[in-house]
Amino acid sequence: MRLAVIAITRNGAKLGRKLQEGLPEIELHIAKRYAGHSGNRRFLFEPGDLKQLVTSLWQRMDGLIFIMASGIVVRMIAPHLKSKECDPAIVVMDDAAHFSISLLSGHLGGANELAERCAFLSGARPVITTATDANDLPSFDMLAKDQGWVIDDISRVKTLNRLLLDGEEIAVVDPSGTTRSWFHGRGKLTFHETFAKALSSAAQGILFVTNRYIPPQTMTESLLILRPRNLVLGIGCNRNTPAEEIEACVATNLKRILLSPKSICCVATAEAKRDEPGLVAYAALLGVPLLFYSSEQLNQVVAPTPPSAHVMSAIGAYGVAEPAAMLASGEGPLLLKKIKSTNVTLAVAELSEGIHV
Repeated sequence: MRLAVIAITRNGAKLGRKLQEGLPEIELHIAKRYAGHSGNRRFLFEPGDLKQLVTSLWQRMDGLIFIMASGIVVRMIAPHLKSKECDPAIVVMDDAAHFSISLLSGHLGGANELAERCAFLSGARPVITTATDANDLPSFDMLAKDQGWVIDDISRVKTLNRLLLDGEEIAVVDPSGTTRSWFHGRGKLTFHETFAKALSSAAQGILFVTNRYIPPQTMTESLLILRPRNLVLGIGCNRNTPAEEIEACVATNLKRILLSPKSICCVATAEAKRDEPGLVAYAALLGVPLLFYSSEQLNQVVAPTPPSAHVMSAIGAYGVAEPAAMLASGEGPLLLKKIKSTNVTLAVAELSEGIHV
């Protein structure tokens, strides 16, 4: 986690140095007039440049710890606020280290945890105001963060967390059983084997953990979908196939078999494609790892589609898409056998249980 501390007083400079001793990754920014109170591992700024400094740090930090009045902080960060999905964690401390306040992005951004860490290091009292934490309840956004799941629509989190706090019934469909163990009996959750059974229940809200596409007509404000990252794309392509063509092929076929692209966890291909610009660009666009397998590794996999003479003559492998997907998934089930467009071959597998990319 990329962290920065900003202090504008003498005591704040001393406190910032103390935090840096406990969290060495911290980047310490101190008002220039207090340079002598903050050690050598710090950056100095003129008080009049505080606004510009915050703008700069906002773009590259995961968390900001302000040692100053909360009113200053609120006015300083207000122009930068976008969404709880992307805003950095914001913690505010007074320079006497009485309080460590989680001000913004408490759950997804990690401000609650950061405030606790700052409190532990400084002797301050942590101040956590998120309702689920205050009531000693789990939250659905923290469930997603803890498991590495994608929140399909962040606005639904608020609805389900409210129902949780109000003691209303929430129907859960999670084939992995993760939600049941994570909540551990807290909250009024009922568990169902299918989405259809959850829909027909009397529950006020529904949580569905799935990589499946959900038809729009079933989407309501009280339905929260969490996407496990468990889809592996096995891709082969002709030389210099553009990323846009690969993206179109994947999108078309995932939609056809009712799978969500938000559940893609990696792209797998042949070692011979390590320098394929379109494939590299496509994986970067998704923000997922691009995995490479040698021809020898690919040939050790018994794939359902007959060997390709073209691929054998090109790279010495019987195939790419299916064996690469099967290898990356830990021999997980193939959800889509190899299909071929003009320049792209694609197969989709699901991660085996216990396999992580």
